[in-house]
Amino acid sequence: MRRTLMTPAFAALGAVILLFVTVPIVAMVAKETPTSLWQALREPEVRSALWVSISAAVVATAIAVALGVPLGYVMARRDFAGKAVVQGLVDMPVVVPHTVAGIALLGVLSPRGVIGGPAGALGLRFVDAFPGTVAAMLFLSAPFVINAARSGFEAVSPRLENVSRSLGAGAWQTFFRVSLPMSSGAILSGAVMCWARAVSEFGAVVILAYHPQVACTLIYDRYTGFGLAGSRPVAVLLVLICLAFFVLLRLAAGRRVGPPGVATNA
Repeated sequence: MRRTLMTPAFAALGAVILLFVTVPIVAMVAKETPTSLWQALREPEVRSALWVSISAAVVATAIAVALGVPLGYVMARRDFAGKAVVQGLVDMPVVVPHTVAGIALLGVLSPRGVIGGPAGALGLRFVDAFPGTVAAMLFLSAPFVINAARSGFEAVSPRLENVSRSLGAGAWQTFFRVSLPMSSGAILSGAVMCWARAVSEFGAVVILAYHPQVACTLIYDRYTGFGLAGSRPVAVLLVLICLAFFVLLRLAAGRRVGPPGVATNA
């Protein structure tokens, strides 16, 4: 009897938080019309901001996957001195206030910074430039990929890797034929969350790279200058684009996209 009552009770509690998350977004979208959204989308400033947000988030996610998946594998398969410290450093961007992250990044990526100076000599500029937007997004979103990859690799039994090695496969072949495919669901889920976190970044981006404007910066500018009427159409466009991205990815990936850390099969 208790088990029968537990599920409806949990469902009711879950419905409360679901409504809390959903109602404000639905109410905001409902206040706009296709005409107002089309008029906003026709503005070059809006199209540019949306493009910068989406493209910079894609680049940041690609870098996070390329560099974060190997680190996630090492964290899952190796025990070493200072591992807890490394895990803490991985998680640090999640707990650091975003404006603080922007200030920290500005200190090293500015023309006089330890990274920005040498990069500037090579023609790579971060302050008020597209690479700066990517750097800010990468700093704050990379932990999602690293932690998802670590959890995904932990879910793969080392015995399967040992069997692969015993059959003559090398370390690289085992990684690409066994470990990576079996953890791809978790990694893909982490990449999705990484992109979502990156495309919604504001605090660090506005400090390091106010220009070219991303969608969040433009929304804030229009809110401070024109209020809800000026900022809401751009906000709704960003929400709809993100929603379309998630739906298309879910349809394309099917059941391979599961919660971070859960390896699923197609």
